[in-house]
Amino acid sequence: MNSPINLFEYEQLAKAHLSQMAFDYYSSGAWDEITLKDNRTAFTRIKLRPKMLVDVSEINLTTKVLGEPLQFPLLIAPMAFQCLAHSDGEMATASAAASAGVGMVLSTLSTKSLEEVATVDNGLQWFQLYIHKDRGLTRALVERAYTAGYKALCLTVDAPVLGKRERDQRNEFTLPPGLHPANLTKISGLDIPQEKGESGLLTYFAQQINPALTWKDLEWLQSLSPLPLVLKGILRGDDAVRAVEYGAQGIVVSNHGGRQLDGAIASLDALPEIIAAVDGKAEVLLDGGIRRGTDILKALAIGAKAVLIGRPVLWGLAVSGQEGVSDIISLLKDELTTAMALSGCASLQDIDSTLVIRNW
Repeated sequence: MNSPINLFEYEQLAKAHLSQMAFDYYSSGAWDEITLKDNRTAFTRIKLRPKMLVDVSEINLTTKVLGEPLQFPLLIAPMAFQCLAHSDGEMATASAAASAGVGMVLSTLSTKSLEEVATVDNGLQWFQLYIHKDRGLTRALVERAYTAGYKALCLTVDAPVLGKRERDQRNEFTLPPGLHPANLTKISGLDIPQEKGESGLLTYFAQQINPALTWKDLEWLQSLSPLPLVLKGILRGDDAVRAVEYGAQGIVVSNHGGRQLDGAIASLDALPEIIAAVDGKAEVLLDGGIRRGTDILKALAIGAKAVLIGRPVLWGLAVSGQEGVSDIISLLKDELTTAMALSGCASLQDIDSTLVIRNW
């Protein structure tokens, strides 16, 4: 294949660069992968209503998220174990994001430490947090993120236990020799176990992640640092209201890429209810299924402030490291620019709900 010209072609190329275990880990969803597929299908149910005879000779994509400037309404979603795709892992992803002027959310389960990734200059970085049963460990992660200069805590709320990903179970997923969750092994000795007939990550969650987390625990979490709190994994309007009541400044509408509760609503389908429930009291972002610039345009028209992308970044990383991630971002940016021009939107402020219609 010649140089890939879209994100789907990157996925096809990535298969040749990854082990079967790594590719399945990155690409799989829970159980029958219904929600995984529906995240993409949801975008086909939304149609665009372009405006004509608008001056679109210059397109402005700049925005701010939680007060921080972005050149393009995009953040890299938190994804674990990026060194499975390329030896530079999260460092390459962070460098590509910073160069493009987009944000990055670093996973608790990264294979480069949060301090290493924070050395990338000029990048907007948030730290994604799993709350462990060991409160001291959780406190240490928050304090390290604040000290390192991360701009927000992004708490994943949809994983009290790990969804059953049967491809990982079949492969008995674990990290290969030499790779470890860098934020955890250095301070606690935690690692991903190797389990006969089971995913080591599922075992890790069962042993280490706190399934008793409730809304009241957010008060404790916010007492640990002055960082703004973003909740990732909200799919209901009433939960969005509670998030605001408990001090969240941002919400990521997400079903964890279809990797947790199979049969859950597609992120895009959940977005309108959450936008209405929040009523401007917090910034709302969308994660799940973004593969084209038109997908971003539709999410913004429904009310999202920005979007997050996950798996395509891993495909770019696997194919050619930082250069591949940069190309993934560039492809989406170019596609959004074209889609906005063809829709009569010269800036993000011109995008509103009149631009879309749901086609059932």
